[in-house]
Amino acid sequence: MAILDSKGRLFGKINLLDLGAALVTLLVIFVILSTILSSLGLAQVGEKIVPIEVDLVVRGLNVRDPEQLFNNGLKKGGKTDVIIRNQPYGEIGIKSIQQLPRTVNVFQPDGSVKELPDPKTNNFSTDMILTLEGKAKRTESGLVLGSSKVKIGMPFELEGFNYNFNATVIDIRFEK
Repeated sequence: MAILDSKGRLFGKINLLDLGAALVTLLVIFVILSTILSSLGLAQVGEKIVPIEVDLVVRGLNVRDPEQLFNNGLKKGGKTDVIIRNQPYGEIGIKSIQQLPRTVNVFQPDGSVKELPDPKTNNFSTDMILTLEGKAKRTESGLVLGSSKVKIGMPFELEGFNYNFNATVIDIRFEK
């Protein structure tokens, strides 16, 4: 019995064109499924999903009344949308917000410097430290939120109901 007969069938049963079409169809389905699963952020080989806390510093946020931010969603226990390197990550939880006092350096007659509260009443600039919490992929090269690595010094863009501003990563804590 010949492997290929005169009609192009393998062992007289399977047409080679049909077999090729079936293999191409299976390959396309495999590529589509693997793309969908990787976009869902499921851990790959050598990656582990870990809880993460990211501390951000906000310097010089120009806002008339910081309380309006805190009353409309930017608060402990709330959520904020995060954009990392122009890539939307999605919502992440806010663990804490610490508003930093505005101070000025005052030189003393003896040459020393004291840090005192800023006496200006028309200062519309706010500094704060935000702690965000979520889950990240831990890889050999660092932590990844969505498709972006998270490193100290990186800018995060935070967006909510009535705000959109940038902050800088100053600390990252995760389960080892």
